[in-house]
Amino acid sequence: MSALENSARQKIEPVVPEWAANHPAWARLEDQLGWYDNKSIHCQNWYKRLKFVQISLAVLIPVLSHLDPACAKWATSIAGAMIAVLEGVQHMNQYSTLWFTYRATAERLKHEKFLFLSAAGPYKELTEQERLISLAEHVEEHVSTEHANWFNETRRAAAVPKKGTA
Repeated sequence: MSALENSARQKIEPVVPEWAANHPAWARLEDQLGWYDNKSIHCQNWYKRLKFVQISLAVLIPVLSHLDPACAKWATSIAGAMIAVLEGVQHMNQYSTLWFTYRATAERLKHEKFLFLSAAGPYKELTEQERLISLAEHVEEHVSTEHANWFNETRRAAAVPKKGTA
C-alpha cells in the first residue's frame, strides 16, 4: 500500500478552534460522546457474547443427546438451563436495548459536533459565544432526552403487572 493510500485510510480529526477547545460546553460534548460511545460498545459486546453462548448451547443440545442416556439427560438439562439463565441476564441488563439507545445518542452527539465545527445548521451565522451557548444547550438536550427515555422505560417496565398478581 502506498503512503498516499495509507494516509487516506487514516481517520482525519477535525481541528477544534482554540476558543472552543477549553470551554465547558466542548468538554461536556467530548465527555458525553466518549461515554455513550464506550457504553454502546460495551453493551454490544456483552449482548453478542451472551447470544453466541446461547446459540452454541442450543446447537449442542442435539449433540449432547447422543451421549450415554444418564449423561445426556443431565448435559441437555444443564445446557437448557444455562440458555434460560443467559437470556435472563440479557433481559435484566437490557444489553440490546442499551446498545441501540447509547449508539443513537452517540451518533446524535457526533452530528452536533460536526454541525458546530462546520458552523452549519443551528450554528450558522452565530458569534463564537453564541455557538458555544447553543452547543451547550443542544448537548444537554440530547443527554436529558436519553435520560428521560431511560427513566420512562424503566418505570414502564416496573409498572407492568406480573402474571398471577393483581
